[in-house]
Amino acid sequence: MTETFGASDAALFARDTVYRPKLYKGQVVVVSGGGSGLGRAMAILFARLGAKIVICGRDRAKLDDATAAFARHGHTIDAHSLSIRDMPAVESFMDGVFRDHGRLDVLINNAGGQFPMAGLKISPNGWRAVVDTNLNGTWNMMQAAAQRWTARGEGGNVVNIVADIWRGMPQMAHTAAARAGVIYATKSVAVEWAPLNIRVNCLAPGCCESSAFGRYPPEGAESFKQSNPMLRAGEEWDVAEGAVYLASPAGKFITGETLTIDGGQQMWGDPWPGGRPAWFELDYATSRIDE
Repeated sequence: MTETFGASDAALFARDTVYRPKLYKGQVVVVSGGGSGLGRAMAILFARLGAKIVICGRDRAKLDDATAAFARHGHTIDAHSLSIRDMPAVESFMDGVFRDHGRLDVLINNAGGQFPMAGLKISPNGWRAVVDTNLNGTWNMMQAAAQRWTARGEGGNVVNIVADIWRGMPQMAHTAAARAGVIYATKSVAVEWAPLNIRVNCLAPGCCESSAFGRYPPEGAESFKQSNPMLRAGEEWDVAEGAVYLASPAGKFITGETLTIDGGQQMWGDPWPGGRPAWFELDYATSRIDE
């Protein structure tokens, strides 16, 4: 039997939240990569809080599945298939959001992709593909949104979903490099765009259980539960509520920041998405400090 990771749609639509109903009533929220995983959980929470949701991604089947799931729970969303690496497609998508909905209040840049691979074995094409999606694609989306807000004389709000890269990411050098680039691009334009009333922040999840767990070998996914001093993986809901906070009025004095939600992983840090090499093996269940 294939193990299922992450909460079900029914659980996410029913789960308690700390936020008041209709917090985002009348607002339009775009979630890239919203068809599955963390993006889907964030889209669900924003929808429950009253937002009109627009999702985008490359996989039409995932988008259609998300659209049907939202409909079953009483929500209508827009879903668009595109690659965020394709700037003309991004431009057309953003034009469509403003044309069809008249506004864009929050952009959640969640789309991305990576694969576990030892640094010595990452191919040039593999490196370029990950950097182009995670760094350049995120930049395409945030710049396109900001240009349209500025042209309309409106402010806006960007939350870039990155990763807990503070101790590096062994077996993920390509995405660590790209995510670090997003963090510092965010800090840079947060200053430039402050006079335009555009806030730009990052959210850095640690190892959080979602459908993405299934993309890694079992030994890799198991190491995620040992990646922080709490010795457990986080949940999609932790990230969703963090994104809502950053984009909400409660975060109105926050820009250029990276909110890390990782159970202390940045002080501990032992995720091995491809499986922990024997050199680094440690028996967490029996290890102790000898007196």
